[in-house]
This record gives sequence, structure tokens and C-alpha cells, in this order.
Amino acid sequence: MTKVTRMLAVLAVLVLTGCGARFPADPEDTLERVQGGELRVGAVVNPPFVVAEDPAEPTGSEADLVRGFADAQGARVVWEVGGESTLVRQLERGELDVVVGGLTSTTPWTEEAATTRPYGTFEEAGEEHELVLLTRLGENAFLVELETFLHQETGR
Repeated sequence: MTKVTRMLAVLAVLVLTGCGARFPADPEDTLERVQGGELRVGAVVNPPFVVAEDPAEPTGSEADLVRGFADAQGARVVWEVGGESTLVRQLERGELDVVVGGLTSTTPWTEEAATTRPYGTFEEAGEEHELVLLTRLGENAFLVELETFLHQETGR
């Protein structure tokens, strides 16, 4: 490495550090807003992942995961129960932070929403499906925090 290249590399690090750049970043500050605040969750009824006998407090395996994530962030969960397409549109508009409901890695919503890495599997009709959650596109710090939590909880 030449002296000029080293100097440019050091300068680049200093500039990025001085600008307070955080990577990964959330253009809409989702993670910062959720921490100590509220986690807005869209829930698609799909037992056993989401059961909504009481729409204000869904239950099920993914509802439990979301509550655990919210607790880890010091946040309270605000639920919105609805259909996939409605909830994904709300996610796109920034009205929700995450959508749950037994969604799989083959979800048709990948152009409208970001998916977590698969955190679990289930079998249906002899086929294995990988489970994912949906978040807003571009909110990468939030996505990384959620994926880290899912990994800690599920080992995947």
C-alpha cells in the first residue's frame, strides 16, 4: 500500500467517523423510534403463528417472538390485525414496523418489504417452508437488530 493510499484510507475513516455515520442505517430511524417507544406490528391471522381471539392481543408463536423482541427494546407492542396485502401497504407507508403471520421465504412481497433471514421451518403437504418476518425496505439497522434477536431465540 502506498503512502498516498494509506493517507486516503485514514482520511476516509476520519470523515465517516466525524460525520457520525452509523452502519447499518435506518433512513426513517425505525430502530431509534422503537427503542423505549412502541413497536407497531401487523398481524396476519394464521394459526399457530398468529391467533387473534382478541385482536388487541394476538397470541401464537410469532406473536410471542414479537413480544420478546419488543421487551428487549424496551418497547410496547401496538397490534394491527388484517390481511397480508393491507398490512404490507401499511408497512410500505411507514405505519407499521413489522408484519408477522407465518410468512415464508417465498413470500410475494419482496419488492414491497424486506424479509428477515429464515428463523424457523414448518412442514405442510410434505414440503418444508422457511419462516420469515417482514420489515420496511431500507430500515437496515432495525432489520439487523430483529434478525439478531431471532437468531438468539431460535438458534437460526
